[in-house]
Amino acid sequence: MSDQAYLSLEKLTLAYGDSVAVADLDLDIRRGELIALLGPSGCGKTTTMRAIAGLLPVRSGHVRLDGADITHVSPNKRAVGLVFQSYALFPHLSVYENVAFGLRLKGLRGTELDAKVQSGIKSVGLSSFANRRPAELSGGQQQRVALARSMVMEPKVLLLDEPLSNLDARLRLEMRTELQRVQKETGVTMIFVTHDQAEALALADRIVVMKRGAIEQIGSPQDIYNRPQSSFVADFVGFENVFALEGGKLKAAGSLFELQGEAPSAAGLAWRPRMVSLGTGPFRGTVRGTSFAGDHREYLLDTPLGLIKAEVEASQPVHDLGTELAFDLPAHKAVPLSQFS
Repeated sequence: MSDQAYLSLEKLTLAYGDSVAVADLDLDIRRGELIALLGPSGCGKTTTMRAIAGLLPVRSGHVRLDGADITHVSPNKRAVGLVFQSYALFPHLSVYENVAFGLRLKGLRGTELDAKVQSGIKSVGLSSFANRRPAELSGGQQQRVALARSMVMEPKVLLLDEPLSNLDARLRLEMRTELQRVQKETGVTMIFVTHDQAEALALADRIVVMKRGAIEQIGSPQDIYNRPQSSFVADFVGFENVFALEGGKLKAAGSLFELQGEAPSAAGLAWRPRMVSLGTGPFRGTVRGTSFAGDHREYLLDTPLGLIKAEVEASQPVHDLGTELAFDLPAHKAVPLSQFS
């Protein structure tokens, strides 16, 4: 474990029967960080979280927390909290009793128990809802109860499994703010699992992008969004025009295409739709789809390079389906990729 690591995963290999889900994973997390494990379904992010919580046995490697090896420590002795996607609240218990449940198991009673429960409920803004049951709460309020229930246990690490996926768009935004506030006020080390890149970008101090049981890239939200290192990460964070490079030319649809301007030395290049120049350039394509998106309009072009997605300001003239247009993929706007697969 590095000197700065508070939670360290060392050569972690996890499996379900004979099927290896995560292989030789190394990850160091600092005290007080808010980390996102980001990736598509089946990439190993939830499996990794379950191993940290002690809910999945480790085939090989180590999990170390605050200087101690907890690889084979039982879940209830790890000082690790877990907020499930389904919240897992007791439907017959009030908000107060849901939050108090774990503390009662630890033997707390009387004024000490009451003080901790009241403080936990207050920290998530639900003091006036203490006597309500889960069925009487909104999805966002239920999520807050689940968060308070974990936080009153004073975990060293708090794990959240797709914490916002069951909420509508407005509540999701509110809960992002709530999670950030609670995390910064308490200083708890927090790891959340998500497949939503916007959620990871908005919340995390660092993002761990996973693919097929391995880490594809680690970085700040700005690094991941602006400087993806591989074609997989680029595609996952919205670079919808991604191509391999061969001899300084784009390789697409079994052919090579010249770029205007000098291509950087890289395995591939990526452009976001807004980086595509529409209406001028050496390439041509036919409009196969168009949609209005508020301040911009999106176009899907059928081209010799394959499908190209472009965005232009909504104030520009509209191009109808079937229109043939010139376009360019400016080399100076492209993001170079060190890995292409």
